[in-house]
Amino acid sequence: MAVDEDRRAQVEIAPEKVAHVIVRAREIDAKVGAWDDTAGSPAAAEDDADQTLEDLASDPTRDELAEFIAALNLDEQTHLVALTWVGRGSFEPEDYQEAVETARNERVNATETYLLGIPLLADYLEDGLERMGFNIEDVEDGIL
Repeated sequence: MAVDEDRRAQVEIAPEKVAHVIVRAREIDAKVGAWDDTAGSPAAAEDDADQTLEDLASDPTRDELAEFIAALNLDEQTHLVALTWVGRGSFEPEDYQEAVETARNERVNATETYLLGIPLLADYLEDGLERMGFNIEDVEDGIL
């Protein structure tokens, strides 16, 4: 049990914030490619309930998530990337601080752009939290 507490203490972003990213990323992943790009403007698509689950260029869910990530401070963004990498298996939980330093030192693009370009982002973050000793059901319970 002490190992989980030590790992959790290393994570310098509120697990609830990570859970928010997970939930929003899952919403984006659930969308499908637009089936009729010539049907009209994105504004017309917003009025059509059949297109709610289509992945359109002007997706308010994607925009909201990008804004949420951008509003995090640099340390929180760095830890979000490190959790993604731990969840993906690029780093082991015992190497978490190395993942954080790597994320800080190798940052080239905006964090939101980088993270939203990762397929399975929600899965990686969920796995990252679990590998760092968090109970994902408890964390997501307050968000859902």
